[in-house]
Amino acid sequence: MRSPPAAPHRLTIMISIRNVTLRRGTKVVLDRCSATLNPGEKVGLVGRNGAGKSSLFALLNGSIHEDSGEFSIPAAWQMAQVAQDMPETEQSATDFVIEGDTVLLAAQAEVAAAEASDDGMRMAHAYMALHDAGAHDAAARAQALILGLGFGSAQLDQPVNSFSGGWRMRLQLARALMCPSDLLLLDEPTNHLDLDALVWLEAWLKRYEGTMVVISHDREFLDAVTTVTVHIDNAKLVRYGGNYSRFEDMRAEQMALQTAALAKQQDKIAHLQKFIDRFKASAAKAKQAQSRVKALERMEKIAPVLVDSEFQFEFREPANVPNPMLSMLDASFGYPPQPDAPEGTPPTVIVNNINRSVLAGQRIGILGANGQGKSTLVKTIAAALSPIHGEITKGKGLTIGYFAQQELDVLDPGSTPLEHMIRLVKDTPVNARPSGMDWREQGLRNYLGTFNFGGDMLHQAVGSMSGGEKARLVLCMIVWQCPNLLLLDEPTNHLDLSTREALGVALNEFEGTVMLVSHDRALLRSVCDEFWLVADGGIRPFDGDLDDYQVYLLEQARKAREAASAKRKA
Repeated sequence: MRSPPAAPHRLTIMISIRNVTLRRGTKVVLDRCSATLNPGEKVGLVGRNGAGKSSLFALLNGSIHEDSGEFSIPAAWQMAQVAQDMPETEQSATDFVIEGDTVLLAAQAEVAAAEASDDGMRMAHAYMALHDAGAHDAAARAQALILGLGFGSAQLDQPVNSFSGGWRMRLQLARALMCPSDLLLLDEPTNHLDLDALVWLEAWLKRYEGTMVVISHDREFLDAVTTVTVHIDNAKLVRYGGNYSRFEDMRAEQMALQTAALAKQQDKIAHLQKFIDRFKASAAKAKQAQSRVKALERMEKIAPVLVDSEFQFEFREPANVPNPMLSMLDASFGYPPQPDAPEGTPPTVIVNNINRSVLAGQRIGILGANGQGKSTLVKTIAAALSPIHGEITKGKGLTIGYFAQQELDVLDPGSTPLEHMIRLVKDTPVNARPSGMDWREQGLRNYLGTFNFGGDMLHQAVGSMSGGEKARLVLCMIVWQCPNLLLLDEPTNHLDLSTREALGVALNEFEGTVMLVSHDRALLRSVCDEFWLVADGGIRPFDGDLDDYQVYLLEQARKAREAASAKRKA
């Protein structure tokens, strides 16, 4: 695996923030804050949504300036960050990523200028600089990044405009990684990545030699790539030595000493201990169960942090739990022909020959590389797609709660949270509505309030909400339906860390069955007892835990790179 591009300047000067106050409008996001970031440090920037993480990024990249205090960054440092705009170009994916190498572009421009000047000495220096900038292997470096982020070899020369939005953002990430830099700023770099691309990115960032500041809500990603954590809380910056888990431990210790809500804290610890006791009996059965007990014991350890979380919820106990929940017999899943396809066009089959049952109480993590059919499987079970062949037999009384990977698949951007809940009630037959729920408007208002939808947010159009707020509304609607089978396709994409913790606790308490697709390994470890692997057109049990799966992914990525390299040489 090729090393990340070396930064052009390796200096001992640090990034310095001294008594800085930063305002956005009338809001003070940083109030007389001080911190230092040293060369080569890998910094995780954490804090609640709205705490000021993006504002601090804007200060670092020069988009905004401090209102008071002193902020300094080495003038010679080269900075790289992921552009947030959606690229619109007919360039090939490879050429688009190559242009991220600003040192190479400058060298190419100097060669052109030198040739135009007809100055022999200038041309000699220009060609030497072009060689030093890596012109000879730029295409290979760019393609290694593209393949690592989950693209196929056949897509290397496809135009950028041919890709969907999520894949274009991956190209923007590859373009940022292509740039030789002293400071790398990454804002939620994992949002559009599957687990295979995430594992590759972690390995790349561990070898990056410059200073890195990353915002992420993926705790295992932060643990893997950061060595320092800076927490924004109440407009203050607090620096902790260590990754996110170490920060969480230290903060929990501080809060345990400071909190006055001891009774509430002990209730939470007892609540979490119940989960641990529930699964310790099965810990010897599988590595997954052992991992789960460890994750729950960690929840107990950080109970003070969970108590401080602004959001907690729980899934209600299902009225009944059929067993089996559903059975798939000689089933093939995929997509029907497009409406404009020629008559007689066959459907596209993604996975086939499926003979599996989902039993009551199972907690299944669905693994597989991008494009192998994980979402297709979940969509077909949720009846958003019909099986191409075979059949799915559902147990009597099966009630599915489905979280789609794209929240707007089930949300109307023009409707408000209250309108969504009223519509959900109207669309649910009276005999199918969950017992114990108030169906009247005031009852729905109160219920939405438990998910932090109160005041003006009750009447705010969903289309104007953040991704995290939309995800929270989908969870709110699922909980109301009181399902006995949860189908969750990347439910954490837009959730902050505290909401992810709340989701993990709620899923562990859930008495029904869970099928989970996620690149959040902390959630997979804490929730799932077994894994299914979607690969090579089929579905099979994965015999191992997530650490074994990461080894499997890296091996698959190595084989893909070797195949691509052989193809280039040919």
